[in-house]
Amino acid sequence: MAGKELASGKKKTIEIGPWGGNGGADWDDGIYNGVREIKIAYGLCIDSITMVYDRNGKPVKAETHGGRGGDHTAEIKLQYPDEFLVSVSGHYCPMVYGGGPIIRSLKVQSNRRTFGPYGIEEGTPFTFTVDGGKIVGFKGKNGWYLDAIGFHVSPPPTKKFFQSIQKSFRRLGSSVSKP
Repeated sequence: MAGKELASGKKKTIEIGPWGGNGGADWDDGIYNGVREIKIAYGLCIDSITMVYDRNGKPVKAETHGGRGGDHTAEIKLQYPDEFLVSVSGHYCPMVYGGGPIIRSLKVQSNRRTFGPYGIEEGTPFTFTVDGGKIVGFKGKNGWYLDAIGFHVSPPPTKKFFQSIQKSFRRLGSSVSKP
């Protein structure tokens, strides 16, 4: 697990994870305003995951990460922008027939609802919860399955942020002419 701060323009985000195995190729969807939808294909493990993000009010569909298997499909549609991701948890472990650890189950939680768990809750558990911020991007490793998963997180606004907004409103109020 790693956590490092990234600067994307003026907006700072924190990179968390990944959890899971070291197999497969690295992928990183990048940083967006938020997550609108998640599609998960699963069976004995998480076969693939696809996100639809928001970039300045427009949906942006990312590539599908993982393989083409999975007996079941879950489509999570958030009521964006009022509903946003605050937690992802799950399990990872090697499959019975060998190979490195892969993501076996996922459960996603928004500020309003919980979705899942999807897959088999077996192996090493992991949980990531944002306190006051939100998940604004996904990253990880993939091959035939989803090998590992991590996140880009927008931290909660700071006290300085609220003070600057209050000053802006005061300036705006004093510059408005009254009849």
